[in-house]
Amino acid sequence: MARARSLTEFQSAFPDEASCAAFLFERRWPNGFVCPACGNARAAALRSRAYTYECYGCGRQTSITAGTAMHRTRLPLTAWFWATHLMSTHSNGMSARQLEDQLGLTYRTAWLLAQKLRRSIVDPDREPLEGVVEVDQAEIPFREGDTFFEPGNAGKILVIGAVEVIDRDTNQPRPRRKHAKYLDTRSGRIRLAMIADNCAASLEAFVRANVKPGATLLTDGHSSYPGLTDYRHDPRVVGKMAGHAVLPWIHRVFSLMKRWGLGTYHGLRRKHVDTYLHEFVFRYNRRFYRHASFEKLLGLTARHAPSSYWDIVGRANPRKGEATTRRAPRHRKTAVGMRRDGAGAAQTEGQNHHATTGPPLNMDEPGTTQ
Repeated sequence: MARARSLTEFQSAFPDEASCAAFLFERRWPNGFVCPACGNARAAALRSRAYTYECYGCGRQTSITAGTAMHRTRLPLTAWFWATHLMSTHSNGMSARQLEDQLGLTYRTAWLLAQKLRRSIVDPDREPLEGVVEVDQAEIPFREGDTFFEPGNAGKILVIGAVEVIDRDTNQPRPRRKHAKYLDTRSGRIRLAMIADNCAASLEAFVRANVKPGATLLTDGHSSYPGLTDYRHDPRVVGKMAGHAVLPWIHRVFSLMKRWGLGTYHGLRRKHVDTYLHEFVFRYNRRFYRHASFEKLLGLTARHAPSSYWDIVGRANPRKGEATTRRAPRHRKTAVGMRRDGAGAAQTEGQNHHATTGPPLNMDEPGTTQ
């Protein structure tokens, strides 16, 4: 297992903003700057705006954080790098409360930073699972409100998971005859997702999205799996036997996931459970080479569209409302009396004027009209 950077090594590698910006530039444009608008490779670094480049071809100004998870951030790059390092290399992950204490941020800022990293943690080009794959479902408790969390009184989230079964001798998946025992194996890559129910549509959608056709599926014999005709199905009916006896690796993943959710986060929330599952999958699949997790996560932030706070919480931005029409013109007091905004000549308070409807206000830019 290759270890990740130690704290002293990380501090010496990224001591200031300039070193973080240089690392981001190299990861985003390894062959030199490329304008995202016109594709021109010639640009000038601006002195008026930090780490921003202006294209010689179209004149567009592009920051090294534009279009990434750090889009329009007000935090220093060192805070983003520290958070990425802690979340990607720590064996149990980092909650927002822990990031708040470690980075000296407010809880809301730490929570938003962690959520943006979790939403950028999935590789859009990742390969599906193949070979021999164990598939099963499990229930995990979730928090309701801000009350004290008690697992016995909490609700349940239905989670489906899949894990590759790797032969230790060849380090490759090796399918065997049906109902044969898979001894001397280890777990490979995993996938997790929340599902609404155990119906065939939910299970088939997960399997087809995460497992390569033709793979061998080791399941518990649920009636929803036979519809996957383009897979080799090898059911293991559990009966009164413990589930981990016939499907050991997926139940070990579920056990680690439950302990991680209760220990690090004291219970997950239903609204954001998928992002937390993505984080667990990212760290589990890279448990043998955590030294590359930090660079991988920073590289993935540039391959996802940026998410704002309102996108994450699922509410409309109150600053971006519909364009409204003012019923009466606005007047302001001047040296010669009351004057209507936009009028060409001074109009006094004693004069009679016809009320006219002004132009609609542009709510995206308060104080302006269109």
